Amino acid sequence: GGSSEPSTCWPPLLISIHDFLRDLNTHCKAAAHNGDCFWIVQVGVADMAAVGLSGGIPGQDRHDENTAAAASGEGKKHYYEQRIKNFEKYHERELKKREAAKAAADPVKITLPDGTIMPGIRNFTTPLEVASAISESLAKKCVVAKVDGVPWDLFRPLEADCALSLHNFGDEEGRETFWHSSAHLLGQALELEYGVDLTIGPALDEGYYYDCFMGERTLNTDDQMVIETRMRTSIKEAHEFQRVVVTRAEALEMFQENKFKIEIISGLPSSAVITVYRVGPMVDLCSGPHLPNLSHIKAVAVMACNRSFWRGDVKREGLQRVYAISFPDNKQLREYQHRIEEAKKRDHRLLGANQSLFFFHHLSPGSCFFLPRGARIHNALVQYIREKYWEYEYEEVISPNIYNFDLWHTSGHAEHYKENMFCFEVEKAEFGLKPMNCPGHCLMFAHRTRSYRELPLRYADFGVLHRNEYSGALQGLTRVRRFQQDDAHIFCRPAQVLQEVQTFLKILGEVYATFGLTYSMALSTRPEGYLGELDLWNQAEDALRAALESTGQQWTINEGDGAFYGPKIDICVFDALKRRFQCATVQVGTDMAGSYLLRFVSDLLPTADRKK
Repeated sequence: GGSSEPSTCWPPLLISIHDFLRDLNTHCKAAAHNGDCFWIVQVGVADMAAVGLSGGIPGQDRHDENTAAAASGEGKKHYYEQRIKNFEKYHERELKKREAAKAAADPVKITLPDGTIMPGIRNFTTPLEVASAISESLAKKCVVAKVDGVPWDLFRPLEADCALSLHNFGDEEGRETFWHSSAHLLGQALELEYGVDLTIGPALDEGYYYDCFMGERTLNTDDQMVIETRMRTSIKEAHEFQRVVVTRAEALEMFQENKFKIEIISGLPSSAVITVYRVGPMVDLCSGPHLPNLSHIKAVAVMACNRSFWRGDVKREGLQRVYAISFPDNKQLREYQHRIEEAKKRDHRLLGANQSLFFFHHLSPGSCFFLPRGARIHNALVQYIREKYWEYEYEEVISPNIYNFDLWHTSGHAEHYKENMFCFEVEKAEFGLKPMNCPGHCLMFAHRTRSYRELPLRYADFGVLHRNEYSGALQGLTRVRRFQQDDAHIFCRPAQVLQEVQTFLKILGEVYATFGLTYSMALSTRPEGYLGELDLWNQAEDALRAALESTGQQWTINEGDGAFYGPKIDICVFDALKRRFQCATVQVGTDMAGSYLLRFVSDLLPTADRKK
């Protein structure tokens, strides 16, 4: 071919072939010692008959340099350097504030968990300095602080009188900070090795990931060791984490070449405090908190490279997701890796196939095909729950799968949940497959006059549900699009809520004990954008809180994680390898009765008015 600029003029397939043949040409020369080789290759693309390579191509060196620069991150070197310059300018501003605070010497009182009060200087004294004053060994073990219950960098100055607690890797708060900080280490490696555009990198229950944009390039298992090696190099350099507060304009300028960060910044509310962290050559938009430095990380492993999508939307940009894990010592990493290998042996997807229980098919993604053996197990589970329903006076019902969208507007799902529903048109009207049973059960309650004598009324339903989960989120039987559950709704007076929830938790304990499952419970409270009256929300949360206390078991609070229509108790079960899975939920629908105009004849009404 006559093209002399493969980096700009050649199609990607042709460039790949060109690179392959160049390497082959080199090996041929070395083997044959006879100078040039000439290759003719038939390319399976229209209008490309053949490509001739003879001793290299004009522009070859320049093409190799460009490719190497893009692969190593050199292509974005100017952007990274400018980002650091901007950060250093803003960090200098923070240091001046701290020096001014030191000079002002405005005292603050720092209250420790045991009640001890230590002195400090406003906007100068840090939690790490407090830890060092207690003992150097404590300071070395700490990874994060909490100030008045809010996670706080150990190196961030305290701003007022406060209650201070210090946490290490053994605490949940410590592990989250440890893995979130490690995600920045991973992001740094991805930038330096591949010149990626970073998007988000959260901590997980175990480990962390970072999503990055690489155009058409993908990562594979060979890249995992490259990334891991780069991470270990940065750990040895013990880069410190630094934090600055910036304006929206400063943040937009700092990340002007990363459209994903620009989108995040632009979507922040006007009242948001925007913070940016630096660790070594990497600067990232982040709310923190973080480790003091990377030396706390002693062991790291890159676990997988997968495909994902920006904002979890398959219509948006394709991303590369890199999963990793890190620990403060090598022993814990080895134990984790052993558990992962054991988990692979127990993967329910493999067991389901090997034992002829069930399988999945690409023609119906996220929908399980239960084979005869699997169906027998499924039916046995249903029968077991039916016996519990009978024992605890639940009434089994059967409700439709498809509803006109007028129902979903009434329920609030049209506004809050439509993107997770399968919607379609029937005779010019919009319908949707039900993702949950509650609207249908409300219609069943409302279809005739109800008496106080019927309450509490408990409807149970094994109906088929559909939820439009993103294809990338589907995973065996734990994340599906089509499923059935032991689902029930209890219609009761507010005064009956506590007793009903207590009974539900008793049933739950009996069922989980049958299967030898251990579990944890958490109260999820009122979120932003909630429906209903605040007073009803408070009553419902109080009832759930009292029910949890009555169990005598430990439980936690997930602030703001309730459903839009009511607070809930989330139950997570643990498998043989101590992995956690969200399973049961009990929710109080504070606004459902009002939304559906649900009514009953009360015994508080005069007898003459009850028929009305």
